Amino acid sequence: MLLRRFILSALFVSASTATPAQSQDSAEASPVPALSSEHAMLPGYRLVWSDEFSTNGLPDPARWNYDTHRNRQGWYNDELQYYAAGRLENSRIENGHLIIEAHAERLERRHFPDWGRQRYTSARLYTKGVQAWTYGFFEVRAKLPCAVGSWPAIWLLPEESPDPWPISGEIDIMEHVGHVPGEINQSVHTEAYNHIQNTHRTAKFMVPDACETMHRYQLLWTADFVLAGIDDQPKFMFRRSGNDRSRWPFDQPMHLLLNVAVGGSWGGQQGVDNAAFPARFEIDYVRVYQPDPATTAPATPAVGGR
Repeated sequence: MLLRRFILSALFVSASTATPAQSQDSAEASPVPALSSEHAMLPGYRLVWSDEFSTNGLPDPARWNYDTHRNRQGWYNDELQYYAAGRLENSRIENGHLIIEAHAERLERRHFPDWGRQRYTSARLYTKGVQAWTYGFFEVRAKLPCAVGSWPAIWLLPEESPDPWPISGEIDIMEHVGHVPGEINQSVHTEAYNHIQNTHRTAKFMVPDACETMHRYQLLWTADFVLAGIDDQPKFMFRRSGNDRSRWPFDQPMHLLLNVAVGGSWGGQQGVDNAAFPARFEIDYVRVYQPDPATTAPATPAVGGR
C-alpha cells in the first residue's frame, strides 16, 4: 500500500539528509529503493481534504484564498512578481487542472490598486483561513514550468505565526528554479536551521521530465519526523530531536501554498528569460490524508533523534 511503503522506506533514508546545508541546493539525499507508483488506498488514513479541479473557471473560493499582502511593497527574496487575485490569466481551472501562470507584463494601477509597478504577474494560492492541518500525508500531482526565472513551489506555513519567519517553521514539499531544469528541492526551515544562516535542512534530486510530465510530490508529516519524496520514493527526512522549538516548531496547524514566483535571490540567479514566458504550473490534484480515528493507523518506524 502506498503510505505503508512510503513510511517503511524511511528506514532507508540516510541521516545525511539532515546535515547542515552548504547552500540553498546542497545536501543531497542518499539513494533509496525504488517504490511502486501504484496509487492505492492509504491503510489507517482517510482523505480529509482535496481539490480535483473539476470545474472550469476561477479556483474554488471554498478551498482557496489568494495571498496578495506584499504586492504594494514588493515580495520577499527580491522577487519580481505581482500576485493577482481572481484573475483568470494567472490562476484558473482548465480541463481538470489548476493552472498558475506567470506572465511578463505590466498592469495599470487604475485597475489594480495594489500594483507595485512589477513587470511580471502570477498567483499565490493558499488555504489560509479555509483549512489547516497538524500532521498528515500530502500529495500534489503537478507539472512544472522550466522558464529561466520561474520559481514554482508547493509548501506549508503556520496558520498562526506571531513570530517572524522562520521561527514558526516552513516545510517545502517542492521547489524548482527554471535555471536548473529538473532539479527538485525539498526542505525545512526553522529558527535554528534556515537559509539565512546557511544551516537549513534540504535535499535535491533530478527529475529530468519534471517540466513535461506530471509527478506526485509527497509529504508525510508526523509528530516525530518530516519525510518528503516523489512518486512514492522518499528523498528527504528531517527528524525531531527533543522539544527545542528552534529546531522543531512543526506541532501546530499549517496551511498549504501553491505559487509561481519570478526572479528573486534564488529563482533569478541567471536572470529572467521573458521569451520563455508565460510560465505555466499545472496541477492535477491536491489531496490531504490524516489518520482515521475509527481505525488503527499504520505503525511508523522509530526515527527519532537527529
